[in-house]
Amino acid sequence: MTSAITGANQGAHGGGRPEGTEERTFSTDVRVWGVSKVASKSAPYQLRWIVAGKRRFASFATSALADTRRSELRQALRKGEAFDVESGLPESEVRKAEAAAAAQAEARLDLTWWEFSREFMKRRWRTAAAKTREGFADSLASAALGMMGERPDAPELRAVRRAVRWAIVPAHENEQPPPDLEKACTWLAENSLPLSALKTSEAAEDVHYRLAYKLDGKLAAKDTYKRRRRGFNAAMAYAIQRGYLDANPIAELERYATAGRGAIDPRVLMNARQGRDFLVAVSYVGSVHRNRGRRLVAFFGCILYAAMRPAEVVALRLEDCHLPETGWGALTLRETRPVSGKNWTDSGERHDKRGLKMRDPEADRPVPIPPVLVAMLRAHAKEFGTAADGRLFQNERGGLVGTSSYWRVWQEARPLAFPPHKVASPLARKPYDGRATCITDWLRSGLPVAEVARRAGTSPEVIDRHYAGCIDNSEEEDNQKIEKTMGWGPSDVA
Repeated sequence: MTSAITGANQGAHGGGRPEGTEERTFSTDVRVWGVSKVASKSAPYQLRWIVAGKRRFASFATSALADTRRSELRQALRKGEAFDVESGLPESEVRKAEAAAAAQAEARLDLTWWEFSREFMKRRWRTAAAKTREGFADSLASAALGMMGERPDAPELRAVRRAVRWAIVPAHENEQPPPDLEKACTWLAENSLPLSALKTSEAAEDVHYRLAYKLDGKLAAKDTYKRRRRGFNAAMAYAIQRGYLDANPIAELERYATAGRGAIDPRVLMNARQGRDFLVAVSYVGSVHRNRGRRLVAFFGCILYAAMRPAEVVALRLEDCHLPETGWGALTLRETRPVSGKNWTDSGERHDKRGLKMRDPEADRPVPIPPVLVAMLRAHAKEFGTAADGRLFQNERGGLVGTSSYWRVWQEARPLAFPPHKVASPLARKPYDGRATCITDWLRSGLPVAEVARRAGTSPEVIDRHYAGCIDNSEEEDNQKIEKTMGWGPSDVA
């Protein structure tokens, strides 16, 4: 004989519904039947019950499991519990499941920094340039150092940075980390602080410190700090959009007095003779057979006489050059090929392919070039030809000129071009110093700041901040002006 336990008084039952959960209808019109056997190999024991006229059943592998579940339902009835009409479960079980779901939802909103960094990078990867991706990676990795907490077993800081930079690349999502990063990745996945920690001033200040300082405790360069902070701010904007945070935790923190000055150091700039001597010295770098230096004379000429960025020179095509036999020519710059590393480019190559900096992707930038550079480019094209895709500059295998290649030639040319005391000085330490030299020369010649900015592909504000008033090697000229003003002559000096 089938036995049943019956409750009465069907109707709605409150029970303190948690915020965000669905409205449920509960009833005490419940009947729990005995366990019966059905034709099933895996779960032959079936428990049936009815809630507000709706039949419910559950199947079990053994009669003991079915009896235990029947006992639980009967105990709920004896306690006077109502049952959820939709699921057929006792109210206590329903509320417990809702609380667990709410806790899980809250946990999902409070990602660890490790989880958040990977999610943010995945969302931004498709629309970001390779250099921007690399900038985001540097910001997220720097912030990760401040999101480690005080743990004695924490990995070495350099390993943490490398681990974050590797892990946030979407292509690595389902890959095992390299052996040398495995320990750091595992530790960060388990111990990285949650985003909610940034609501405390201590964590926010730790992250801000890591954005502004290098691993050796010295201040980072001004531009490095600004780039890291921009990347972190972008990540925080995403966190706010997703509901992970209410506000940017470092928005109100005072910016550090980071290293590096706004103006270009005049000591890095070459005068006209030094520039000519340097380009001659470049032609002597490398053996006669390899032509390492001669391949880059006109390359560096574009930097020194047209203020081009190295990545713009790498992408320059012969068809974009107007090179008359006499007089001024012109370059129409359309593309840049910055080195970002294989991890950050869509092509998997070290060089990215982008439009011009600070311009729309399809915009170009005409730059007039003096006869000396016209002659250099004509001679270069005649001697070395062009790459298969029309690029004017190529390495010995026809590929893109790499940063390390032109950097080494630049460094090897300095001792050939300058006396020892100048080699030891900041003079022309890096290729970008050639660009600064050209911009300064344009300013000294009287070109309006707006025109200098247009030719250099930057903004007038940047010119004012970094270049205006920066005069190269003009001390002797200034001294002569002072002598003339004071009425001194050669005999007075003697």
